[in-house]
Amino acid sequence: MFLETLNFLLLLVMQFLIFACSDSRVCPSHILDFQPGEAFVVRNIANMVPPYDLIKHSGAGAAIEYALLHLKVENIVVIGHSCCGGIKGLMSIPDDGTTASDFIEQWVKIGLPAKSKVKTDCSDLEYSDLCTQCEKEAVNVSLGNLLTYPFVREALVNKKLSLKGAHYDFVKGTFDLWNLDFGISPSLLS
Repeated sequence: MFLETLNFLLLLVMQFLIFACSDSRVCPSHILDFQPGEAFVVRNIANMVPPYDLIKHSGAGAAIEYALLHLKVENIVVIGHSCCGGIKGLMSIPDDGTTASDFIEQWVKIGLPAKSKVKTDCSDLEYSDLCTQCEKEAVNVSLGNLLTYPFVREALVNKKLSLKGAHYDFVKGTFDLWNLDFGISPSLLS
């Protein structure tokens, strides 16, 4: 009975699923001025959203499934941020793929497509600027990974969900928000 009541109360106001970094400098409730109950928040190293997998990274999948199917959130926002240690870690992983940690590097490797794109497209930038570009591109990778979840694709096709990327620069005090047009159509559901 308690869980049913809690779910009902959350359904009344819950509109957002937010993926944000665990870094205490980037608290999404503070940044976006959310009141309790307005957002379901998932925080992890470098605000990564892994691709759909029933076994690996199932905690993220469970959070996405719960937010969409039970809380009926209408918006998913992935928020990257300035000076992200997780992205700096991703950028410093040797190109041969060797790792020095048990969990961190395996986790941030979710963002390898962002690292590759930034290193290719922005090779003339200094390391700190490459990291800033990768912080933003990793958000796009996470948005793309969200499309691998069948219930996310279905909600997008049925126009019940909006996906947005964001980058919070706490040094400059700026917040950028963007949409990505994936060209989703009902034929992609099968």
